[in-house]
Amino acid sequence: MIILGRIYWFVSLAVTAVIVGAIVLVVLRLIADQADLNPFAWTSRTIRRLTDPLIGPVRHALRDFGVDPKYAPLVTILIVILLGWFSLQLVGSIANTLAGVLFSIAGQAVVPIIGYVLYGLLSLYSLLIFIRIVFSWAMISYSNRVMRFLVNATEPMLAPLRRLVPLVGVFDISPIVAFIILWLFQAAIAGTLLHGWPIAFVG
Repeated sequence: MIILGRIYWFVSLAVTAVIVGAIVLVVLRLIADQADLNPFAWTSRTIRRLTDPLIGPVRHALRDFGVDPKYAPLVTILIVILLGWFSLQLVGSIANTLAGVLFSIAGQAVVPIIGYVLYGLLSLYSLLIFIRIVFSWAMISYSNRVMRFLVNATEPMLAPLRRLVPLVGVFDISPIVAFIILWLFQAAIAGTLLHGWPIAFVG
């Protein structure tokens, strides 16, 4: 359990470092653009080369939305923070599931093992739906490999709900209904299979 906690701490630290590094690069890009530095200087070229893969797709998406692409760096920072949060949630969910299973094995309890695995899978599925929503807002197409995986993984649940739940104006609220259903299942698992057992071990 101690080793698992240390691995979780190390991965969380690494993810946070990547988030901070990406934000620093985008901020440097903003400063360089505002300072009107020589675009052919080594510093400017390096900053552009490192940040173009981050800012380029966001700028393209903003143009499609009819928004001024000059806001792309700021939107990129928000997206980086959001994706970092997704990553930390995913790591935490996996770590808690593994810790719960190990804790149950140590206590020679079979039922909680099933409960922890199911609880972790439901947490992961909720996270996949949430990521799909954000990717949809960012207008990432189905041709993208990650988006294709998200759609294929979440559509079996969202498609039937979409047929049952009417639109609210122009908004599809089937993901919200899916979140509620998944949360109810998690609450049921916590109250039955995991009754008297801890839910979170890390995070």
